[in-house]
Amino acid sequence: IMTRATVADGPADMGTGFMRRTGRKQFFFSKKNCFLPVLLMNPVPMSAGPSATVARVMICDDSAVIRAAIARILETDPAIRVVARAGNGQAALDALKLHDVDVVVLDIEMPVMDGLTALPKLLAADPGLRVIMASTLTTRGADTSMRALRLGAADYVPKPSANQVAGDTRFGPELIEKVKGLARLRRHARTPPASPTPALSAQPGLTLRPAPKQAPLILAIGSSTGGPNALFTLIQDLCPALPVPVVLTQHMPAAFTSILAAHIDKLGVLPCIEAHDGARLQPGRILLAPGDRHMLVRREGAGFCVRLSDGPAVNFCRPAVDPMLASACEAAAGRVLAVILTGMGQDGMEGVRNLVTHGGAALVQDEATSVVWGMPGAVARAGLAHAILPLPQIGPKIAAMLGVRR
Repeated sequence: IMTRATVADGPADMGTGFMRRTGRKQFFFSKKNCFLPVLLMNPVPMSAGPSATVARVMICDDSAVIRAAIARILETDPAIRVVARAGNGQAALDALKLHDVDVVVLDIEMPVMDGLTALPKLLAADPGLRVIMASTLTTRGADTSMRALRLGAADYVPKPSANQVAGDTRFGPELIEKVKGLARLRRHARTPPASPTPALSAQPGLTLRPAPKQAPLILAIGSSTGGPNALFTLIQDLCPALPVPVVLTQHMPAAFTSILAAHIDKLGVLPCIEAHDGARLQPGRILLAPGDRHMLVRREGAGFCVRLSDGPAVNFCRPAVDPMLASACEAAAGRVLAVILTGMGQDGMEGVRNLVTHGGAALVQDEATSVVWGMPGAVARAGLAHAILPLPQIGPKIAAMLGVRR
């Protein structure tokens, strides 16, 4: 079987040639008529079409060590198959012509063509492609990742160094969940349902809480995996004249939160800053919890302020959503509207449970629009949500509950 192929992990001068498959052995014929054995990563014919269960991934990184390590991590999950590897953005574009790919894990700094240059070209070649930016844990890497999200990347993942990637206990599970979630969203977009999806409140096991009797004094938002893009969408749907302050916790490293706050602020809808200890809550302004510190809401005179805490991680996270919700509920006597967006785990569920007991309410993002339906799903399955909504409907629902005319 002769197949045109680009071998990105072979010697630099191999270039483009043809692949012959004989039994279980693969051989690459280069333009120099060199006859070399080549390992293909679970090759899949272009005609095979998207699988209903397997996420097809391309890894693009200029380090062969990183490519191999990420491939080993991803393929520990049987629902993921690495179908291509590339050493730079141009090689990724070439490989995209040869493979059905759901998700690309894309490095930022590479020779020939870097990640930011390749990103719009990849999305132009396949508009439904989901791209995860792999960024270093630096302020520069964080800023580039946030810029990439606004340019169309689906998510980002902080990338450990080459000698740490295999042993990082958080990197692997986070990347696997993001890849599977984004591949599911791609399949959902490719095959829209033949008939409208029934309301989640009508499905077995999902019940909704009544609307709060008193108007909320604080809007509290929690998010994790897939959160930055969800936040960009939600905040752009909010009214600039929001009558209540907003507190926001996104699971994110310390180097990234100030950059996220700056990019939210640049949206031009609501001003947003990374919270500092003692910062006062103001109507229509967003305070974002800084990385590695819990953000707690306290009553201060007739208003509210935040205190930052170095207390233990909650739900393996710091900052965490539960402490923010618990403190906001106490400070505002339950008059809090919580919004739980896409994310792994169940951070926020106990905070919402306490909140609704004291007269508050919670909106959660639905499964169809979430990258990972962990945090919102936990609240929904516990019967604690007032509404379970697609992401584009959450902003209008918030406005209605706050009595804001759009």
